[in-house]
Amino acid sequence: MPRRLLAVEHTKIRALREQAGLTVQELAGRVGVTYRLVVYWEEGRYMPEARNVRRLADALGCATADLTGTASGTETLVDLRYASGLTAEQVASRLRGTPVGRDLFVDAHKIRCLERNRRVSGWNWRKPECTGRLLQQLAAMYEVPVRMVMDAWMRTRPSDEPPRLPERERHGPTASAINSWETLNDRQRVYLGEILRDDRMTEAEMWMRRQNHVTVPPARQWRQLPFALDAPAEVVGRTRLQQRLRTAGVHDQGAGATLRSLERLGLIKVTRDRVEVPGAGEVDRTLVEITRRGRACARAGLGEPAESVTPAHLLSEWLWGVLLRVASAGPDGLHESELTGKSLFYLAVGYRPKRRAHPSRGFIELRPRMAPGDTHVLEYRWHATPLGQQHIAAYLHVYAERYPAATPPPQ
Repeated sequence: MPRRLLAVEHTKIRALREQAGLTVQELAGRVGVTYRLVVYWEEGRYMPEARNVRRLADALGCATADLTGTASGTETLVDLRYASGLTAEQVASRLRGTPVGRDLFVDAHKIRCLERNRRVSGWNWRKPECTGRLLQQLAAMYEVPVRMVMDAWMRTRPSDEPPRLPERERHGPTASAINSWETLNDRQRVYLGEILRDDRMTEAEMWMRRQNHVTVPPARQWRQLPFALDAPAEVVGRTRLQQRLRTAGVHDQGAGATLRSLERLGLIKVTRDRVEVPGAGEVDRTLVEITRRGRACARAGLGEPAESVTPAHLLSEWLWGVLLRVASAGPDGLHESELTGKSLFYLAVGYRPKRRAHPSRGFIELRPRMAPGDTHVLEYRWHATPLGQQHIAAYLHVYAERYPAATPPPQ
């Protein structure tokens, strides 16, 4: 009998059952097993099978990780399979119905070898292109993002070459973006185009600030572009967007109506705040932010190619910069107070944005720094996990091409 790869902590079954206010009989009924089997699970005499782990978690209103004790951001391939409630035989059976499953001659034994970091027989298993296609099928089967399976694969098989995901085809503008542009009148098109150009100019300015080690506000702030100040122009001047529209010959009293129409179409967001202006005091200010739909619409109308999409297994420029910052700190790491905010929910072990949300990638973790003699913890510091280091090594050349400003040259 093959050894079990994933253990359910039997003490947690009873604790979670009592927390949910269920009796043993009620839990057995929800899971679809006998009363005696639940007793055996709680006593640790038997271990739930994969399909029952999923049913047990659903019955208790928790995640499978709550039963197994797997920290968020440390999942392996077997964790993902158990969380989906599938046995190795079921996974193999479904995969045999796909082209990649047939190319790899998948069976339950090979699935178990894959999960145990053992050698899997077959030449195609050594080809990253084939394992990349398999990875995509597993993500669809387990109903999780591709990046979760990629991370689990690299944790499970750290000495293997990472699977290579199929390249995404670059397409031109979508039909919906073209249709959106065609529904706009000339004035609305000029407005949307100038908002897009101003957004790009602001993005370039933020890049220059980062290059000069100047603090950059979050993108959700600087992407809100100043459009107008509610005060006489001779006192407060004109914003850059107003100057752009004046140059294009469309800046007049109808600006408010045009902004409202673009907002109704979901192409921009309009907000208001109050700012202090020298010589005028506190005045109302109108801000505009182009939406993803608006960006696609403007690019389609201006005849520009579609923006490249970050591959599913890679990080955004912001998160890549955070990971590099932690990794570059070396053995000493970063003090826990130096890293805060949302990046932790995407990168740090043990973090999950919401209870049912997908966990972080587990690229960084807090480690204790002990006092001499290990008498007590002095402080906690952020370090890159083995997977984080592996991710950097595997994709540094890709990130250097995509985010040259955020990727320092090799030493």
